[in-house]
Amino acid sequence: MKEFLLAAFADEAGAPVSEQIDALRANGMTHIELRGVGDKNVTALTLAEAKELKKQLDDGGIGVWAIGSPLGKVSVGDEFAPHLDLFKHTLELADVLGTAHIRMFSFFCPKHEAHLCREIVFDRLGKFCEAAKGSGILLCHENEKGIYGDTADRCLDILQNFPDLKAVYDPANFLQCGEDTLRAWEMLAPYLEYLHIKDVRSDGTVVPAGQGEGHLPELIARYEKMGGKALTLEPHLSVFKGLSELENGEKTKIGEYEYESQRAAFDAAAAALRSLL
Repeated sequence: MKEFLLAAFADEAGAPVSEQIDALRANGMTHIELRGVGDKNVTALTLAEAKELKKQLDDGGIGVWAIGSPLGKVSVGDEFAPHLDLFKHTLELADVLGTAHIRMFSFFCPKHEAHLCREIVFDRLGKFCEAAKGSGILLCHENEKGIYGDTADRCLDILQNFPDLKAVYDPANFLQCGEDTLRAWEMLAPYLEYLHIKDVRSDGTVVPAGQGEGHLPELIARYEKMGGKALTLEPHLSVFKGLSELENGEKTKIGEYEYESQRAAFDAAAAALRSLL
């Protein structure tokens, strides 16, 4: 098996950056996908705070693979102008943090009405792409429950119409939307930038990588064959602050894979990934 760039999501439960760096290094991770820093979402950082964070990460030998932003994770009915301003600020943060990737989404739509939201979604995505033009930052769309791009067909619709966007493939999110992960892979592989490592059972219970129905061993093998470079570990093996908000009010089932601390959960998730590699 080739050597992938291994990254992991930043902890959102208020763990100090120093502890996050220790956990990454102990588990052989060289990069981080920033989502939360202390009690702040990464997009709420000032440029000065981002510079300080970059120094801490550099000193710890950790690079920033991507900003795991919540951009596009608002309703199509919400006012867009403030969100676009936040997007432009996040572009500046990405530059300061030395990353070439921003993970983003395609807006929550009323249940069963995603097809009615296409015009609004595409207008907003177009504005994102226009704002990012010339920045050197690659926008990476993640499939997520409840947004326009929650199914493989609608993800393909986005990616075919916005050549400046690439895909973050999350098999667990596809499963939780009733999608076949191998079919989705075949459709979206030409647009793929990186692969999330998160697995669930058919009932939606989050489990360590390889223990669910996501076909992760096969997906990783396919990713390697196509020359894929980065795997991003997204451990949801225990409840953490903000989980319900991250999933638009839908609770993730945790099941028997609960751990006494965020660190224990992270170590278990990382060990499961290592076993697949």
